[in-house]
Amino acid sequence: MLAIVWHSRTGAARAMAAAIAQGAGEQGVLLGAAEAMPAILLGASGYIFVCPENLGSMSGLMKEMFDRCYYPMLGRVEGRPYATAIAAGSDGAGAQAQIDRIVTGWRLKRVAPPLIVNLGAQTPEQIRAEKTVSDQNLAACRRLGEAFGEGLGLGIF
Repeated sequence: MLAIVWHSRTGAARAMAAAIAQGAGEQGVLLGAAEAMPAILLGASGYIFVCPENLGSMSGLMKEMFDRCYYPMLGRVEGRPYATAIAAGSDGAGAQAQIDRIVTGWRLKRVAPPLIVNLGAQTPEQIRAEKTVSDQNLAACRRLGEAFGEGLGLGIF
């Protein structure tokens, strides 16, 4: 099972996670960050973390998921593969760095470059608005899910 753990406030990360799951096929399981519990995540063979960058950080609900799951999973998931997809208003680097730092403690292995979708939302109105992810970016999300799912299915990682 590929756990696709996601959180979204304005729809972009939700659309990205859905496209990743579509690409992953039967391997992919969508888990809202609030639903992702250690017992479920321990049963996964790999992880894709999908969230927006809010104020230069991962979203609060995604951070809460890591806070809740970190110690119960510590020492139990070493070497499992992971990837990330960030919906950003600008560069997404802050959220990306936070996730990478946390999963370093779990000793996860990155198997795909970070996927950061820059939506360019900079004004308060743009930031609060529902987001639409371009077909090109959704296709990149599907490819990420497909490659990750195939890699798990073939035992590559």
